[in-house]
This record gives sequence, C-alpha cells and structure tokens, in this order.
Amino acid sequence: MLTREENDLLCRVGPGTVMGEFLREYWVPALRAGSIEPDGAPRRVRLMGENFVAFRATDGRVGLFDEGCPHRCTSLALARNEDNALTCIFHGWKIDVSGKVVEVPSEPPERRAEFAAKVRVRHYPVREAGGIIWTYLGKRQQPPPFYNFEFNLLPADHVMAWRALLHCNWFQGMEAVLDSAHVGFLHRAWLKAQAEGGGRSTLNSPTYELIARPYGFREGALRDLGDGSYYARIREVVLPFYSFIPNDRPMPCLMICAIPVDDEWNAQWYVWYEPDRPMDRTEQMKWMGGVAQDRDNFCSDMGGFDNLWHQDRAAMGEGHWTGLTQCFQYEDFVVEESMGPMVDRRREYLGLSDAIILRVRRQMLKAAREFRDHGRLAFGNGEDIDYSAVRALAVREQAAVDWRTIDSFAPHYWEGWRQRGRPQA
Repeated sequence: MLTREENDLLCRVGPGTVMGEFLREYWVPALRAGSIEPDGAPRRVRLMGENFVAFRATDGRVGLFDEGCPHRCTSLALARNEDNALTCIFHGWKIDVSGKVVEVPSEPPERRAEFAAKVRVRHYPVREAGGIIWTYLGKRQQPPPFYNFEFNLLPADHVMAWRALLHCNWFQGMEAVLDSAHVGFLHRAWLKAQAEGGGRSTLNSPTYELIARPYGFREGALRDLGDGSYYARIREVVLPFYSFIPNDRPMPCLMICAIPVDDEWNAQWYVWYEPDRPMDRTEQMKWMGGVAQDRDNFCSDMGGFDNLWHQDRAAMGEGHWTGLTQCFQYEDFVVEESMGPMVDRRREYLGLSDAIILRVRRQMLKAAREFRDHGRLAFGNGEDIDYSAVRALAVREQAAVDWRTIDSFAPHYWEGWRQRGRPQA
C-alpha cells in the first residue's frame, strides 16, 4: 500500500515536480512522424503538463518549441510554416527551425537585428526514428544517448506506430502494461478467438522470475502446461517507460509505452514491427481490431464513463468476457480509465500476482528520490547500452530448459516467421 506522498511522487509530472523533472531526462515519443509534413500545419504537443508546438520545415527538418510565441505568447500552432521557419501571425516574428529568432518586423528597423539576437526561444532536441518524433525535455546541455531500439533501426515500412490518448494518469497506463496476470482474464474472448487457441495457455496465473538489467529487467511470466512443458512470456522492460511485449506468432513484435501528457492524461504508444520484412498493412488492421483509422489517437471512438465505453451486456451473456467488443486494446484502456484520472493506491489489496507492480513502484520511487536528493539518474541513462539487443519472446519449452538461457533472437524460435506460423521450440 502506498502513502499519499508516494502516490503523488509517482504520478505528478508537471514542471518542478520530482517525477516530472526525472522523466524529462529521458528521450520520449512526442508525436508521429507522419503527422507533420514540410511547410504543413504545425502540431500542438502536450507533454508532462507543458505545451509545445512541432513542425516540419521546408527542408524536412523538425523543430519543437514552447507553444507560445516569445513576443506575446500567441500559439505558434497558428503560425505560418515556410522558409524553414515559423512566422507568428500576430506580429510577424519569425523563428527558424533551430529556435533562433530571425525577424522581428514589429520593431524599428535600426534595432531589429540587435533585439532579435537577445530573444531566447525554448526549443528542444529531436530525433526521428521508428515512425516517431522523439524529444528530450531535460536540462542537461547534452542529451543522453538516443535509444537504438530494434524498431528505431529498421526501414520505415517495417514499423507502424499508433498513439492513443487516455484520460488517466501515466502510471496507470504503465502498470496495466506490466501486469501479465490479467491477460487470460481481461482478454479471454480475444485469446479464444485466435486460431492457435492461445487463450488456453494463459488462463492460469503465472509465476514470475526476473533478471535485473541496467535499464530495468527481463521478466519471465511462466505457466505450467501440465504436460512436462511450460509457456513463457519473456518480456523486456526498459524503465521508466518502455515495455517490449511477448506475442505469439503470427503477431508482429510490439513495444508499448505510456507517456505523460499531464497528471490526468497519458499517450499510449503501440509500436508494431517486423524485424525481417515489411509490415502487412491489411494484417496490421487485424491486430488493431479494425479500430478508428486515426493513428494519432486510435481510441477516439472508445467512449467513456457516460456510456460505459459501449460495453455490450448482450455479448457478455453470449460468452464475451468483458462485453468490450471493439478491440482487445480497448479492454486495457477501459480498465485504466475506469480507475479515475488518478487512482488512490492506498485503497488497493495486492497479492502475489502483483509482484511486478510492487517491484516497479519501489524502483521508480527509489530512482526519483535519488534524482531529487543526489542528482543521480537510474535505468541506464547515459550508459553505453545496446538497446538493439532487446526483444521479447513468447514460447513453449520443455521443463528442463531454463527460460533464463533462452535467447530471444535464436533463429529456431523465429524460423516460421515468414510463413506466419507460431514459433516452435
């Protein structure tokens, strides 16, 4: 059980908060790369309780600034985007993609250059990879090394990034992704619908085992199948945000993260990727349940408290476990939102199946406090770590095989990939 102080420490992310300042020291997804185009409309971006604007310049470079024009704080989302710069529509102040003020036509001609040179615009480092514009919002002069995740190194047509905007705190989103015990219950209807019968193997509660990593941990969620074999969901967690999800084939690889928008909203990113071939767009829509086509907020039609997220009681009576029939991602999102914008964790009763949740809470609290008190950064920030070696795996193995020895990149686990078959041990 957490205290109110601990819950606030985990959840509150605005400027000046302990967790907010800590999380700003990591690269985070800001927006989909495909949502901005050269000389196109700028996009508003809200992260960790602050408002920004992103745009793609004439030459393809990306800029990310504070939203308000440095003159009178008019939103730069309204600005003209041309000539590798944003020009505020209010007084014509022009800011180039590097954040330099280059024109201030509202000032007398004889002092424009000197005046413009004194104006400071808060702009932020960006990287484009994996179909995402990433940014660093921290205070260090040099950002930490960028994540060379496997999907960030693949050709563009091997990766598809989707974003969902949810009305709940980021830590609720994070914990839902970390919770393996819910899979066989919450997603029961979807598991049973899989041709391979994947639901049967995940209905019993798992046993968790962990291997500590500099960036977080490798987790084995193990289920005894009763025939001398076990089903292992081997997940990689790169704290403070990123969870690589083990999927049965024929599903592609998947990374999910919950990024704070503010204290009461979060953006959940689903990054699907095929390591060795282009993504099948038609098949991709199947994994997304045929949901709304808006990849910048794919849960826009999910509903809310006022209509109980379109829960279908008739479908429940006919055997659908949740009655949330739109897609399995919505089942996660609905239970997260149903807790309220910021859940009071003092009311919880946790059990053995919540071991991972408890572990991560302790790790995050410890990391935030050490950053507050000593300026230390946890979870591999600044270390020379090869994140391209991180990959999740779901596999059935014989009891004699220790899951800790399983190489998630071993070819024999993936040899059926191109035929879209489930990997065989």
